[in-house]
Amino acid sequence: MSTRHQDDRAPMSVKIPADIDQPDKILYGLTTRQLGILAGTAAACLWIFVTVGPLVPLAVLVAVLVPMVAVGVVLAVARHDGMSLDRYCLAALRHLRGSRERVTAAGPVQPPPAWCRMRGRLPEPLRLPVRAVRQDGALELVGGGVAVMVRAGTLAFGLRTAGEQAGLVAVFGRWLNSLDAPVQVLVQARPVDLTGLADHITGHAPALPDPALEQAAHAHAAFLTDLGSAHDLLIRQVLIVITGHIPAPASPLPWGQHQRRRGARDSAAAVALRRATEAVQALAALSLPAEVLHSDGATAVLTESLSPGESQLVDNAAPDDVITHRKEA
Repeated sequence: MSTRHQDDRAPMSVKIPADIDQPDKILYGLTTRQLGILAGTAAACLWIFVTVGPLVPLAVLVAVLVPMVAVGVVLAVARHDGMSLDRYCLAALRHLRGSRERVTAAGPVQPPPAWCRMRGRLPEPLRLPVRAVRQDGALELVGGGVAVMVRAGTLAFGLRTAGEQAGLVAVFGRWLNSLDAPVQVLVQARPVDLTGLADHITGHAPALPDPALEQAAHAHAAFLTDLGSAHDLLIRQVLIVITGHIPAPASPLPWGQHQRRRGARDSAAAVALRRATEAVQALAALSLPAEVLHSDGATAVLTESLSPGESQLVDNAAPDDVITHRKEA
C-alpha cells in the first residue's frame, strides 16, 4: 500500500528557464542593455526638446519625439524568435551588408585581373566553426578548443509513474550537477522515409512459410506506404555536444609551439572524450541508449546539418583525392 501510495503522488516538477544565459535584471525587470537603450533614447529626446523646442511648434516637436520614443521602447522590450529586437536588427544589417555567396578558400578571395570586368561583389570565404574532424571523433574548433558529440535516444517520460519520473529527474539532475564544462543538448526533428522498410518487408514476404503471413506482410507494407504518403513523419534525434578548452601554451618561446599546441589539443580531446564516455554511462542509468560519435558519425551529423535531407554524392575524401561523380542514365 505504501509503495502504491508513493507512485500516486504528484510528479516532481522543477522550473527551468528556457534561456539559462539570460542576463540579470537590474531595474524594473530590465537588463543593462535595455536600460542603456532607454537611457539613450531619453537623452536624445531631451536634447532635441531643449535644442529644437523653442524654434518649432509643439505639434511638430511631438510628431518627431513620439516616433523616437516608440522606436526606443520597441528596440528595448520587443523580441523576435527569442532574440532581443536590437540584436536582431544588427544581425539583419550584417546579413544585408555581407556577401550572399561563400566559397571554400583558405585566405581572402583574390580580385580578378584589371582587364576582367566583374559585376557584383566578390564572394567571401566560407568560415565554418569546425576546423577538422579527428579519427577519434573529436572536432577541432576554429576558435580554439575541441568538441565531442554524443547521440542519445529518447524515452516515454509521460508513461512512467510519478515515482519513476521523480527517479529519472533525480538521475538526470545528478548528471547535470556533475558537469564542469559547457555542454549543449540539441534536439532535432528529422523526416522519416518508410519506403525502404516497406520494400524490405515486401521483398522478404515470399520467403515466409505460411501464405497468411505473406498476406499480412504485404498488408503491413501497404500500411507503411500509405502512412508515409499521408503524413509527414518525424523522428527525434538528441545530440549532446561536450566541449573542451585548449589552454594557452605556457612557454612564450617561438620554437616548438606547433608541438606544444598539438599536445594541448590532444590533451583537450582526451578530456572531452572522457567526459563523453561518462555522459554515456550516466544516461545508461536512465535506460537511454547513447553512443559517442566517432569520425564517420560526426562527419555524417555535420553534413546532415549543413544540407538536411539531401543525399551525399561522395564520402569524406582526403585533401589530395580526386572527387568525381558519375551520373547513371
